[in-house]
Amino acid sequence: MFTALELSRIQFAFTVSFHIIFPAFSIGLAMFLTVMEGLWLYTKNPLYYQAIRFWTKVFALTFGMGVVSGIVMEFQLGTNWAGFTKQIGSVLGPLFVYEVLSAFFIEAGFIGIMLFGWNKVGPKLHYLATILVTIGTTISAYWIMSANSWMQHPVGYQIIDGKFITTDWLAVVFNPYTLPRFIHMMLAAYLATSFVIISVSAYYLLNNQFVDFAKKCLSSAIIVVMIIIPIQIYIGDESGIKVHEAQPIKTAAIEGIWDTQKGAPLLIVAWPSNAEQRNLFEVGIPYGAALINTHKLDGELQGLKSVPQEDQPEAWIVFYAFRIMVGIGLLMFTYAIVAIWLLLRGKLFQSRLMLQASKYMAPTGFIAIITGWFTAEVGRQPWAVYGLIRVNDAVSNVSMHDVLVSLALIIIVYGIIFGVFYFHFLNKTIKKGPADFDSVEPFYFLRGAQPQEGDK
Repeated sequence: MFTALELSRIQFAFTVSFHIIFPAFSIGLAMFLTVMEGLWLYTKNPLYYQAIRFWTKVFALTFGMGVVSGIVMEFQLGTNWAGFTKQIGSVLGPLFVYEVLSAFFIEAGFIGIMLFGWNKVGPKLHYLATILVTIGTTISAYWIMSANSWMQHPVGYQIIDGKFITTDWLAVVFNPYTLPRFIHMMLAAYLATSFVIISVSAYYLLNNQFVDFAKKCLSSAIIVVMIIIPIQIYIGDESGIKVHEAQPIKTAAIEGIWDTQKGAPLLIVAWPSNAEQRNLFEVGIPYGAALINTHKLDGELQGLKSVPQEDQPEAWIVFYAFRIMVGIGLLMFTYAIVAIWLLLRGKLFQSRLMLQASKYMAPTGFIAIITGWFTAEVGRQPWAVYGLIRVNDAVSNVSMHDVLVSLALIIIVYGIIFGVFYFHFLNKTIKKGPADFDSVEPFYFLRGAQPQEGDK
């Protein structure tokens, strides 16, 4: 039988897993649209214009889902995690307010011009709106990562009467833990979005639809992926170093290390068991974990058994979530190398095998984001605020029955709204393609021309 705490954790994990997809996709699409619109204004190539108009429709649908799912997340802090908000509300509350202000004042303020301003405002103002929406999504992401990073590595506070009071806002906002995690998350969002664009473009090419449009989107996304992945590997390494410095027990769970040791191996496969306090089996590369986490072959890693068992995270979840994330990253890198090689040889668009592979790459980036988030959050357990507030002290005084009912309702509503509504209209939009914008000439009013049939 589950407890109210366990169900609350399941509910939060369920909602955050849904929610994180939409902001990540919105962030990536906003940046893609900014680049495409800049290229269109510079080159006047109508294929860029087609790309902007088509992917803007997907962005609008995704952005709306992100707002809705985000509201549910914030309500849960009050209903299920009252102990958490009571103790650290004065620290995290302002960060969430800034995030909302960024989202609504910048993103929502200019998204109307971005979506409906074609042929109503000039090209420079429209492009400015697109840039500001991109800046808004980026700033929103920073506030969220700043709040989460404080929970991972609390700084700039003091405790008065059992409540956390901020003593140094600059330390909170510019937590040294935040920047590498923020960049890591942004690059992950760009990669996930690029692979959706790659997948949709490959789908069109395999069906011989919108061929020129698909070629332009596919080649652009592959170039972006090839540039970003090496940077992501470097930033991921920097983020791992920060985790090892601030949360050595999370690193121990990631690596499946139970005893503190120097020159720890990189375990490729293992089954960590908290019950037996060891790995039931393991296959590893000597010195690998020490080298990755300390940049030294004889570097020392703190073991899980250096803390009491009740202070250890569930090691097998962290261990495998991290390996799924890294495995997908390696798959992406391999794909990018093959794709760019075929692109440079002029054979990418003719290779049905590669196009088939490309079509199925769409979910990989989001799976990597979710498993990466699981690594960070499960690895922090049993702490809501690392080393200071346990999760069981953060949960609300609610009954198991109440949480069970709310969890069941959320699953049903999410299934309808996100499973049916979003994917139905997303699928419909993709099947329709960019045909609506084949003959539309934007900003016709600036040239004194009349709008054409189908103009929007």
